[in-house]
Amino acid sequence: MKKKRIFDLFFASLLILLSAPFFLLIGLLVKVSSKGSLLYASERVGQNKRRIVIYKFRTMHVDADVELATLLKKNSEMRKEWIHFHKLRKDPRCTRLGRFLRKTSLDELPQLFAVICGTLSLVGPRPHHISELKEERGILINRDAEKILSVKPGITGLWQTSGRNLLSYRERVLLDSQYVDKQAFLFDLKLLLKTVPTLFSTKGAF
Repeated sequence: MKKKRIFDLFFASLLILLSAPFFLLIGLLVKVSSKGSLLYASERVGQNKRRIVIYKFRTMHVDADVELATLLKKNSEMRKEWIHFHKLRKDPRCTRLGRFLRKTSLDELPQLFAVICGTLSLVGPRPHHISELKEERGILINRDAEKILSVKPGITGLWQTSGRNLLSYRERVLLDSQYVDKQAFLFDLKLLLKTVPTLFSTKGAF
């Protein structure tokens, strides 16, 4: 078994044990604070272009994906922001609890189980949405695509510790590409350690 896989299994298991109270508390709060499922499932592209599903604690109201299309059609400023960042700073689809979970990245806790299963790694390029690959600016038609999709995606990585959502979508793709060139056990450990203080800062989190 490779060193990185052993590392993933050990630390993901440890984090799940330490985070168990948070899983229970967040799950309860999500269910009582708004209608909808406990988890949000999103289809992404993983290693070797394999389609995978990742899970997060739900941070948005029901039918948020449908609502996004309406928002972008009606609001030109939001549409420009979405094109540039693939994120909305003040996303009206988010619940009050959801905004807090996103700022603290607690919504991503369920992905630790994906690390145990081997779908994700703790450190690696972020898995991209299927919809992003259908756009003209999608990563599959640029020179970074094959490189990024050749490795297992991760929960955290180079762009998450280099500005988070303040970076444009294109900048995030470039940093993911750079990560693939630099990846090594010690580099992964460095990024994981840099992720810890990032979680306690709301800068770039939305």
